[in-house]
Parts: sequence; structure tokens; C-alpha cells
Amino acid sequence: MGFILRLLVNALALYLLTQVYSGVRFASGADIGSVLLAALVMGIVNALIRPVLLLLSLPINLLTLGLFTLVVNAAVLWIVASVTALNVAGFGAAFIGAIILAVISWVLDGVMGALGLDGARD
Repeated sequence: MGFILRLLVNALALYLLTQVYSGVRFASGADIGSVLLAALVMGIVNALIRPVLLLLSLPINLLTLGLFTLVVNAAVLWIVASVTALNVAGFGAAFIGAIILAVISWVLDGVMGALGLDGARD
């Protein structure tokens, strides 16, 4: 149940990102399946590729006091856009989109926690 709920929250975050920021859009004719597929790919990339990117960029990440993580997040969004119906206007748009997506996900995670849907036990 937690996986499906996390997938739906990520899909909602991606959809809200496309509504808020014009640099990231879904292709015309994209349906709910395309949004769910993009969220699934985002989860897979975050689980498999993002840790490798963070490990490889560790020296520059230390020099920038963690700010290079924003570039890694933009690269993850760029990768997801390259294999799904998500369209990103460029790497700058991916960078801004990744920041907005992080804020949207943070807010949605807070709402899930407030509603008691995050799976935390008392």
C-alpha cells in the first residue's frame, strides 16, 4: 500500500510541477497513465541512478557545501524527461523544475504526515 501511495504522491507532484512551471510540460495528448509512468520512472531513477551520481559528485558536492545536489536533482529530472512523455525546455528549466518539484514534494509529504498517511507509528 505504501508503494502505491508514494507513486500517487509523486505523480501528483509531477503534475503540479507542470501546472506551476512552464519549463516542464507533459507532451500533448498525455494521459494519467503517462503521468503515472513518469512518476514510476522517477522513483526508479531516484533509487538506482541518483545515489551513483551523488557518490561520483561527492568531492564537488563537499566543495559547494551540498549545493551541487541541486544539479544532480536536475540531471535526474532530465533523465526522466528523456525516457517519458515529460518535456523539459533545457537544463536550466530542469534545474528550476527540480527545485520546484522538491518544494511541492516537501509540502505533499507534510500533508501526508498531517493526515496520518505516511505510515508512521505512534
